Amino acid sequence: MARTPATPAPSMLERWARLTYRRRGTVIGVWGAALVVLIFGMVQFGGEMSSDFSLPGSESQRALDLLEDNFPARAGAEADLTIKDERGIANPDVRVIAERTMNEIKATGHVAEIESPYDNPGYVSADGKVARAVIRFKGTQEDVGVSEIADILKVVETVQAESHGVGVEVSGDAVYFNEQPHFGSEMLGMLAAIVILLVAFGSVVAMGLPIVSAIMGLISGFASIALLANFFPFPEFAPQFAAMIGIGVGIDYALLVVTRFREGMHTGHSVEDSVVIAVTTAGKSVIFAGLVVSLAFLGLFVVGMPFVAMLGASGTIVVILAVLIALTVTPAALSLVGHRIDSWKVPFLHQTEGVDTSSNWYKLSRRIQRRPAIFAVVAAGILIVMALPLLKMDLGFTDAGNGSTELHSRRGYDILAEGFGPGFNGPILAVVNIKGGGAESIERAREQISADVNVASAAPPFFNRGEAANSDTAIFQIVPKTKPQADETTDLVNRLRDDILPALESSGAEYFLTGSTAFNVDAANQIQSRMPLLFLGVIGLSFILLTAVFRSVVIAIKAAIMNLLSIGAAYGVVVAIFQFGWGGSLIGVDKGPIEVFLPMMMFAILFGLSMDYEVFLISRIREEYLRTGNTPDAVANGLTATARVITAAAAIMVTVFLAFVLGPDRVIKQFGIGLATAIFVDATIVRVFLVPSTMELLRDANWWMPKWLDRLLPNINVEGPHVTDRVPEGSTGGGQ
Repeated sequence: MARTPATPAPSMLERWARLTYRRRGTVIGVWGAALVVLIFGMVQFGGEMSSDFSLPGSESQRALDLLEDNFPARAGAEADLTIKDERGIANPDVRVIAERTMNEIKATGHVAEIESPYDNPGYVSADGKVARAVIRFKGTQEDVGVSEIADILKVVETVQAESHGVGVEVSGDAVYFNEQPHFGSEMLGMLAAIVILLVAFGSVVAMGLPIVSAIMGLISGFASIALLANFFPFPEFAPQFAAMIGIGVGIDYALLVVTRFREGMHTGHSVEDSVVIAVTTAGKSVIFAGLVVSLAFLGLFVVGMPFVAMLGASGTIVVILAVLIALTVTPAALSLVGHRIDSWKVPFLHQTEGVDTSSNWYKLSRRIQRRPAIFAVVAAGILIVMALPLLKMDLGFTDAGNGSTELHSRRGYDILAEGFGPGFNGPILAVVNIKGGGAESIERAREQISADVNVASAAPPFFNRGEAANSDTAIFQIVPKTKPQADETTDLVNRLRDDILPALESSGAEYFLTGSTAFNVDAANQIQSRMPLLFLGVIGLSFILLTAVFRSVVIAIKAAIMNLLSIGAAYGVVVAIFQFGWGGSLIGVDKGPIEVFLPMMMFAILFGLSMDYEVFLISRIREEYLRTGNTPDAVANGLTATARVITAAAAIMVTVFLAFVLGPDRVIKQFGIGLATAIFVDATIVRVFLVPSTMELLRDANWWMPKWLDRLLPNINVEGPHVTDRVPEGSTGGGQ
């Protein structure tokens, strides 16, 4: 039997909970005032988001820096105006349409120059039916945004409507990156959350509190990011990323606190004591879960890419705000609502919180415990089978050729590929620094490059001061035979850098490769080289924190393994659909590579979110174990008490993420499928079947902790003040 401990002194969190109860109006008022200030600051002083996708230290970035210094006319953003007509580009009627289009694009004021195919024979296809005009913008890629591209597209669409059959399109990176239609799942996610919470709680009031908390978190998160954008380069899609994360964690954390408050009320506690129970149990779980999620996001800084790091920072901001709101606004609102928490009941849906031994969750847990080995093997087997396609994952960058045919960038891409070959959409730009001499090596370089099996052409060089003798920088374009995302194109970039160009630098010239294709290769190499650091860092820190909180090495190891199984299963499903093409037509995608940054981003997001559910479940199981000293009972009671809240939280997440699949962008669809899959299997296969079955098999070994490590780590429990560690006889668990 468990010892009856002496009544401990109130913890800091318990004192905070009672203060929140007694000063509930003040807490809500302060937050309301803070929101007003943040919104005012966002409107009046909000900074602009950045479209800078620089890659410090890479060869492609050094080449761009050299261009900006010595060849500014070639360092700006570019787009391709494509013209296609069966009568031939030289046809007078076709030429009228083409020149009208170029003149009107120049008139938008965004363009520095347009290189016309009528002045550059190399811009006309061999059969004379397709041509390109190169649009050079006044600014760099960072300076060209959605509004500038919208003006260009308006011109093109007007000409298309009046061209009488002449095919006019516009494509290129500047168009591709700014044409992607925005698809927000925020509203759909909120609507789904309302329905799911109504089913989970059966009360409009109980449903409303997590929704209000999530909305407050989103607003304060958006405002904070906008203000910080004055000092840090948050990418343009940081608010959308923050919204995706904020909805999930904001509702999750408030949901857990509300659930524990209702349980306190339903078991006869006063409103104040119910608030204390909620904050000192669920609140501690929220703090720890938020810490793990934040660490996962901050781990993105090790990748060394500024825009990726700032995405991690935006995720961390909304997570921290969600934790603060769950510990302040939510308990204060619960104090105000009090016994009215179950008001406005929904017929047939109202449920009572707590451990109900007659519930289906309790019966399922006991059924699993009767045959734990079978359930553990089957659950793990399903996850491993789902993860198998991961072994064939081909990482790359999606280009405009994978986009919807409704997009101008895709239609222009297809015209260029038809007229000039697939590699024309991803040319490689060679930048040559000839300050130290070696201009004569350029022709030799072109000859050797042209002889490569995968090079379609290597254009004559341009010199920044007209002639080689007076110049210090030269450039020439290399066109591969294969499309930008093909493995053969990546191999070509690596072959040129490793085998051909280094031998030419003995002349004094320095050769650098850049352009979107080379940049993507550099980004892929950097991400893949840094991913092990991200994985090891996040897993290692999470292991230490889990061990400190649950006083168990076994629990921490199991949590890491199970999270990796969930993420692996998600990777496998993404590969099967987007790379193998299994069922891809159902969601409107073709076969192609997996976005090179997808595994990294998914890992950071999913490891953190999966750990939320791990903390929610294991903290309740340990709380029951410390109360009873019986692992099977603790597992059954813990699963029964948390299964509904975890299922509801996961259902909201899955709905939000699946909404992204309805959008037109292939990359966003990959994120939607991957995140939804991981959350679904984590909340079902892992939490409902794998955790209970493995804990039943291990019994008291679950709580094993070496004495030396127990003394070394701080004791950070996630149980309420009414619970004291209990160590059964013969155990070396925490607390000895």
